Amino acid sequence: MKLYVILPLWALFTVTQQDAPSDNCVCEFISSEKSFPYDKLKTAQDSASSCMQTITPQKAFALDSLLLGLNRRLSQLEQDVAVLEKEDDGKLFGALSLHVIENELSEIQQMIDKLNSTARESKHLSEDMAQKLEDVKEEMVELEKFDTMQVVKRQQANQRLKRDLDQCMNNGADATIKPPEPMAGACPYGQFINITGPRVHTGGEYAGSYKYGAWGRDPKPEPGKESWHWRVMLTSSNRYAHYVRLYSSLSSLIVGISVPGNVQIHPSNPATNTIQGPNVVMYAGALYYNCYNKAAVCRFNLTSKTVASLDLPKGTRYNSKGDFCHLEECYPFTDVDLATDESGVWVVYTTTQDFGNLVLSKVEESEPLKLGKTWWTSVYKRSVTNTFMACGVLYATRYVDQNREEIFYSFDPTTGKENFNVGIYINKVMPNILSLNYSPVDQMLHAYCDTQMVSYKVLFQSMGNTFTY
Repeated sequence: MKLYVILPLWALFTVTQQDAPSDNCVCEFISSEKSFPYDKLKTAQDSASSCMQTITPQKAFALDSLLLGLNRRLSQLEQDVAVLEKEDDGKLFGALSLHVIENELSEIQQMIDKLNSTARESKHLSEDMAQKLEDVKEEMVELEKFDTMQVVKRQQANQRLKRDLDQCMNNGADATIKPPEPMAGACPYGQFINITGPRVHTGGEYAGSYKYGAWGRDPKPEPGKESWHWRVMLTSSNRYAHYVRLYSSLSSLIVGISVPGNVQIHPSNPATNTIQGPNVVMYAGALYYNCYNKAAVCRFNLTSKTVASLDLPKGTRYNSKGDFCHLEECYPFTDVDLATDESGVWVVYTTTQDFGNLVLSKVEESEPLKLGKTWWTSVYKRSVTNTFMACGVLYATRYVDQNREEIFYSFDPTTGKENFNVGIYINKVMPNILSLNYSPVDQMLHAYCDTQMVSYKVLFQSMGNTFTY
C-alpha cells in the first residue's frame, strides 16, 4: 500500500519538473476590426503621383503657344495679302509676293496640323486623367471607412473653421488694417509707352562670336566711371563665363578697344561662384549674376575682387529647369534673371512650389547680401523670353517672329496690378534676344542678340506729353 502511494507522487513530481513554464509568453490577439488595406492606399498614391507627372504646365502652355502663334501668323498673312492686292504690278513683284504667301500658307497649315494633333492629345489626356481621378476618389472614399477614430473628418472640420475664421478677420469691422506697402520705385518720367531703335547695333571686337552674353552700363557708377560700359560673353559652352570686359566709353566698345580690359572672377571657367547664364547686370561697381551650379545670386566686387553669394528660396529652379522659352526653343541657363532700375537690383526666378510662375524679389544692398520683399505673379516663366525692370515695374517679353519681340506683360509691385496687354514691339536685328536690361542712366534698353549688342531708346509719357531722356 505504501509503495502504491509513493510511486504516483514521484511520477507527479517528475512530470511537474518537465512541464515548468518558460520565460516567454505568446498571446494571440483577435481584432474585430478589418485590417487596413495598405495596398489600396499605395495604389491611390501611385495614381495621384502619375496624374501630377502627366498633367504639366508645359503641356497646357504648348497648346496656348500654338494658338498664339497661329493668331499672329494669320494676322501677318492678312497684311501680306492686303499689300499684294494694293501693290501688285502683274510682274516680278507679284510673283515673288505670291511665292512668299504660298510659303506662309504652307507654314500655317503645318501649325494647324500640329494644333489639331496637340488638341486631340490634350482631349485624350483629359478624359484619361478624369477617369483616373474618379477612380482615386472612389478609393479614398473606401479608405475613409477605416478611419474609425474620425481623424480625417476632424481635420476637414478644422480646415473649414480656419477658413471661416480667416474670412471673419479679413471682413470684420475690427479687422487689422494691412500696413501700406513701401514704394518699390519712383518713375519721374511717367508711363512707359514705347521704344524706338535700334540706336546702337554692333558686334564689337568679337563680331560673330559668342552667341550668349550681356552688356550695358552701371546705373550707380563710381566717380570717374560714368561713361564706362561693360560686356560679359559666355565663353565656355555658351553657358559659363569667368570675367567681365570693361570699356571706357560706348565708342570704345563699338570699335573694340577694351580699356581697362578684363576683370577676372576666377582663373578657371567654370568654377565656384563664376557666371552661369547670360542674365548679368552691374550695379554700384559690382557684377550680379547666377552663381555657377547653384540656385543663388553672386555679387562680384570689381574693386576688391571678392564674391558674396545669396541663396534663393528653397525650390528655386536652376541649371536649365526654369528657362526663358518660346514655341521653338528655350534659352539655356536663363533660370535666374537679374535686373536693374532706378531703385537698385532685382532678381526674377521661379520655384517648384509656384508651378513655374515668375517670382520677383528685391536684392538689398547690404553685408551680407539678402533678399528684400518678394512678389508672386501669374505669368508662366516658360511663356516668356526675357524680363527687365524700368522705374519699379517688371516687364516681360515674348517671341513673335524673327523680326519682332513683344513686351506683352507688366507687373507693378507697388499696386500688385498685372497687365497682359502692354503691346509694345521691339524690332530685332537678330532672331533671338538672349538678355535684356534697362539702363536708368540714359533710359536705354540694352539687348544681347545672337552675338550682337543692340540698344533701344525708351519712351515715357508725362503730363500728357511724350518725351525721351
